[in-house]
Amino acid sequence: MKSKSNPEHSPLQKKLLPRHISFMAMGGVIGTGIFKGSAETVSVAGPGVVFSYALAGLLLLVVMGAIAEMATVYPGLNMKDFIRKAFGERLSFIVGWLYCFMWLTVCVIEVIAAGSFLQFWLPDVPLWLLSLLCAGFILAINMLSVGGYGEFEFWLAGIKIAMIIVFIVLGGAILFGLIPGASVPWHHNFTAYGGFFPNGWTAIFPALLVVMFSYGGSELIGLTLSEAQDAEKVLPRVVKSFILRVVLFYTLPILIICGLIPWNTLNEQTSPFVQVLTSAGLQGSAHLMNFILITAVLSAANSGIYGATRMLHSMAGDGEAPPSLARLSGKGVPVNSLKLCAVILILGSMIAYVAQDNVFRLLMAVPGFVVLLVWISILLAEWKLRKTYPVKPGFTVWGYPYLTFIAVICLSVIAVIFLFDAQNRISIGVCLAVLCLLAVWSFLRFKPGKSR
Repeated sequence: MKSKSNPEHSPLQKKLLPRHISFMAMGGVIGTGIFKGSAETVSVAGPGVVFSYALAGLLLLVVMGAIAEMATVYPGLNMKDFIRKAFGERLSFIVGWLYCFMWLTVCVIEVIAAGSFLQFWLPDVPLWLLSLLCAGFILAINMLSVGGYGEFEFWLAGIKIAMIIVFIVLGGAILFGLIPGASVPWHHNFTAYGGFFPNGWTAIFPALLVVMFSYGGSELIGLTLSEAQDAEKVLPRVVKSFILRVVLFYTLPILIICGLIPWNTLNEQTSPFVQVLTSAGLQGSAHLMNFILITAVLSAANSGIYGATRMLHSMAGDGEAPPSLARLSGKGVPVNSLKLCAVILILGSMIAYVAQDNVFRLLMAVPGFVVLLVWISILLAEWKLRKTYPVKPGFTVWGYPYLTFIAVICLSVIAVIFLFDAQNRISIGVCLAVLCLLAVWSFLRFKPGKSR
């Protein structure tokens, strides 16, 4: 008989409130992608990169709408369950393990980034050691009860969201001359240095490769359904406000950065936020921004561990992962899933010991490519299930089926661009190898006619 305190297939606790769900997803989205990766996107497309973020935001809107729609029809199920219901256990198995692979890669990137930011204050401490300390901190947070974790992430994500709001207000005031002695002609840097599209308007498409990494994590809302109170009622409202915040928190800061600093002078090794604050002559801005950067990447890693452990728990319950991974602690935490993630995160952190200079370039494309595959799977699941809904959805995707079809085509085109991008050849090769391995594994594990 299984112990009641540590059941292996018990449902997760429904302790997450709407504000927890929204900020957890924001925590997964707002991290290295905006605070550091924005310099790379601007270098590719100039100020016109805001159209890349806007286009990706529209695609994200359709994906999140599909999740919200299916949640109102199938209460109690999460993102992977929708895919399983639509296409069966094989695709669910592949997508589930890919998603875990993506989040663990993101976590490794974020904790190494956090370690590199800590070196600003502790230059003599090795990067691998600081990364390990950050990994330990994140794992400790995830041992909290579900409600405690949600509350902690709410405030952790709230710090960086508040910082972005302050940056938008302060930068806008400087840009429009509201701060004496710090005015910059608001249109000069947008029109000079090659114009708004210095590399041509088509450059917004290559920039999407980094943008997809930045927006990846939004679908985390689809995994909170099992631990959310009245998810089918609150999710549509959360999705609507969430999309607007994501797009504004990316496009407005980038417009301010490009307005205050010539786009071709941004240094990819330093956060554009630090460069803007420094150029404005704000004393101590580097230390303040470094604190925000550490908070941001730790929050993103925190959301990533949550996403990986909840996906593993769901897969274990469906027979797609070892049953022991579904075991819950007395606080409702998938404890064995967390142990597995801890081992991988600690080993991944040690990459900084052998490949400090290349770790970001090698890992960055992995989450972006996997996010595309996951988003496409979600849209196709909604497309197929719509015809067989047992009840009328309380929320429907706008413009169905046309917007869904267009979104699938756009995401597929971006995925193909990923495949032929020379800079990401190693990362995409790893992704394809993992995908092929999972495909073979799924056919061996789920043989035709074998009941489960």
